[in-house]
Formats: sequence, C-alpha cells, structure tokens
Amino acid sequence: MFIFDAHLDLSMNAMEWNRDLTWPVSEIRKSEIGMTDKPDRTKNTVSLEAMRKGNVGLCVATQIARYVKKENALPGWHSPHQAWAHTQGQLAWYRAMEEIGEMVQIINKKQLQDHLDLWETTAGKKPIGFILSLEGADSIVTMEHLERSHNQGLRAIGPAHYGPGTYAYGTNSVGGIGAKGKELLKEIERLNLILDATHLCDQSFWETMEVYNGPVWASHNNCRKLVPGDRQFSDEQLTELLDRNAVIGMVLDAWMMVPNWIRGKSTPEGMGVSLEHTVQNIDHICQLAGNALHVGIGTDLDGGFGKEQGPADVDTIADLQKIPALLANRGYTKEDIKNIMHQNFIRFLQSVWD
Repeated sequence: MFIFDAHLDLSMNAMEWNRDLTWPVSEIRKSEIGMTDKPDRTKNTVSLEAMRKGNVGLCVATQIARYVKKENALPGWHSPHQAWAHTQGQLAWYRAMEEIGEMVQIINKKQLQDHLDLWETTAGKKPIGFILSLEGADSIVTMEHLERSHNQGLRAIGPAHYGPGTYAYGTNSVGGIGAKGKELLKEIERLNLILDATHLCDQSFWETMEVYNGPVWASHNNCRKLVPGDRQFSDEQLTELLDRNAVIGMVLDAWMMVPNWIRGKSTPEGMGVSLEHTVQNIDHICQLAGNALHVGIGTDLDGGFGKEQGPADVDTIADLQKIPALLANRGYTKEDIKNIMHQNFIRFLQSVWD
C-alpha cells in the first residue's frame, strides 16, 4: 500500500547527523559503528531506499532550527539569524537531492496529483515526494522571512517545538502566544500555510484556536488518553481539531506510545512497544471522530531517536507496511485503511490547495 508519512526530519539527519540518506540503512549503521555523540548511532531506521522499499512515496519533510535565549538551557542557536541560516542549509540539501533525482518537492495540487500518478503507474526507482514544513518558527526573523520561505515552497509550519519559543510555547513549557504569535498566525492564514499544532503547549494551543481560522493539522501526535503527558493531545484538543477537519498523524516515538517510559533506560522489548500501540491510537481517534477520515501516519522516525526508542517490530521505515494488516485485524475495511495510510492527508492537501 502507498504510504504518506506526515513527519520526517530528513534534512536534520543529513546535515546534523551527517547521514547520507541515499545509502541503505545498513550502510549508514555500519558507518556509525564506534560513534557515541548521539544516542541513536547505528540504530537509524530511515533512508530514501528504505522509503522506496516500503512504498513511502510521499512525506512531509522538515526544516528545524531552534533559537534559544541566554536563559534557555535547551540546545539551539544563539540568534534567530543563525537559525534562519541553518534552515537555509537544510533547504540546500533538499535541493541537492532534487538535482540528482532522489526527491521532488510538491507545492501545489497539480504537482501532488502528478506525483501520485507517477508512483502508481511507473516501475523502477522513483523520487520521494516531499512537502516542506518548518518545525518551530524561531528561525522566522521577520514576517518577510516567512513570505520568503513560502516562496521557497514552505507549505506547513509549527509555531513552537520544545520549550519557550519566539511565537508560542511548546512541549514541556507553559505560556501563551502573545502579540508576536498572533502576528505569525495572521500571516500563516494569509499565505494559506498549514498550521501544525503538534508541539503547542495546552495554553498556546487554546489561545491559537481562539484566533486562527486557517487550515490546521497535527503531523505527529498521539493520544493523552492512552499515555499521559503534555506532548500528547487530550480528547478535548483532538475534538477541537476534528471539528476543524484536521488530520492527526500517529508518531512512533516510544515514550509517546506507552506509559512510564524512562528515556535512556527503558527498551522497546522490555516495555513491549509495538505497532499495535500505534493502531490503538489510530482507533481512539477514529472512535472520537466516528469515522476513519481524520487520522494518518506521522512517524517522526529518526527524529532524534532510533531503534532504541521506537516500536520493537520496526527495523526500518519499510516496516510501516505491517500496519494495514493490524488495522484489518481490528475490522477496518480496505477503504478505511487506504484513508489512514495515505488518503486522509492527501485529501486534506487537495482541499487546502484547491
């Protein structure tokens, strides 16, 4: 089955982890033997080859660069201008992948349909399609920078990531959106960008919903009802998103899949983490919605973690092909499964870009 993954940090892996994503996953792992600078060395799950093997032909691919003020202990750049420059380096990598035919950027409805037709009708090696998203808006120095990003093909944006940001407060922090946040939301709406609500803290989420009227999705999130914590959305937040015709992508980071995960100590095998937990989250949202039209896949695989912090039954991203059978076992129809695996997000994009 064709798969749409709504959240992959591809350029981050290429530019910060120094992974050549044109290599097979096995070769990337081999190249990292003996490296200890990142906890997920030798445990990566994503490459462009693995995406093709798993028929993951389309994704939302990120730029990401946090700006941190002096009092902020989180890792990041010391000025928004540095953060902007870093996102431009990430964009240059995507452009380089396009030049050699490994990837192709999708920015409008016609390109989206052409790409889907290509993957349905053409044999052999095909480019991975990507929709560009900015995870955390700290690198947007001014609103002119946002318009410049839009002209570069940016089509989705999350106002915050972790901690306090310039425009909103993110995961593990508390605060609202303020005047700058409202200015950003107004510009997002004017440019018809998709607002990614994923990392907004509760206060910023609800303040955003009060003033924002444009398209919104949650690219990589799970359900707080199943795993407590502010990184997952409550049923009230999920219902708000459903009322706005959003699609919510299920994330495959273990600490968002099972309760009581201790980072750096727990293991997927020890905690019994599997794709069955992903299906539980999918089912919860379907029960809230009363249908299977508002949920998808947004894995965040290799988003700062690897096999050590993912489902035990996922060796590479190609293993997403196990999900359809798990859904079928729960009674989901073939049409439901197609919607979940790709069609819901594709339909959302077609509507926004109409």
